Amino acid sequence: MSWIKEGELTIIERFCANIIKAGPMPKHVAFIMDGNRRYAQKCHVERQEGHSQGFDKLAQTLRWCLNLGIREVTVYAFSIENFKRSKEEVDGLMDLARQKFSRLLEEQESLKKHGVCIRVLGDLPLLPLDIQELIAQAVLATRNYNNDVSESLLDKCLYTNNSPDPDLLIRTSGEVRLSDFLLWQTSHSCLVFQSVLWPEYSFWNLCEAILRFQMNYSALQKARDSYMEERRRQQMERDQAYVTKKLQQEGFASHGDSRRRRTLLQKCTAMREERIQGFLQALEHKRVDFFERLCTVSA
Repeated sequence: MSWIKEGELTIIERFCANIIKAGPMPKHVAFIMDGNRRYAQKCHVERQEGHSQGFDKLAQTLRWCLNLGIREVTVYAFSIENFKRSKEEVDGLMDLARQKFSRLLEEQESLKKHGVCIRVLGDLPLLPLDIQELIAQAVLATRNYNNDVSESLLDKCLYTNNSPDPDLLIRTSGEVRLSDFLLWQTSHSCLVFQSVLWPEYSFWNLCEAILRFQMNYSALQKARDSYMEERRRQQMERDQAYVTKKLQQEGFASHGDSRRRRTLLQKCTAMREERIQGFLQALEHKRVDFFERLCTVSA
């Protein structure tokens, strides 16, 4: 049986979903699934049962997202801080995660029919040393190419580079903090903190969060567009400054020959893109090699 629970929404849920979908919908939603242990304490059950019900709630939430047309979901499942818990709890969580996510990955082919793709991401601080060294070497190598280092390049170095930034981030259990989760990617996301414990999360809680996203959509979009425009402007200014310096070295006046300036500007952009693509390919090769070695060790 599928882990992402089969079945349609109820009539009332479908009615409300259709109303909500008339407005702007988030394409990518991130969840910090918090409150499993407090739920277990509240219901007087073992912590492991709380975590198990939390994983089952994730499956149900993925179905709701699918029905609402949300095709990308990122979840905060486990953190470095969680390793400070008892060995019994950590081992139990790892076993649960292995079972549930293995089933989810097995279902990926069928889910692709709905436009859903599953990827497992890790914390950036856990990058293997050889990849950290590669990035450090690349930064040092750019001392003569200051235009190469930019926020755009940093975006492309992240594991999330093939995904749009989350439109909406939801944290349950009443905690009002991000716990270092997607800090870079959520700078222009709608952040919604809800008091409900994760295993008790409902379709209506999700609808509430989406409505809050819709209420703030225009302001968020305006801020995001303004930010991207500012990034493009800064890059153009850096390129123009580089070209002006080259023209001065060639003996031209500060304004230079317009045709020569355009030629240098195009060359500068093309060479930077070539260097960046070479670096990103090397980075991807290192990542693939790392995960292949990791799978070999795990096997």
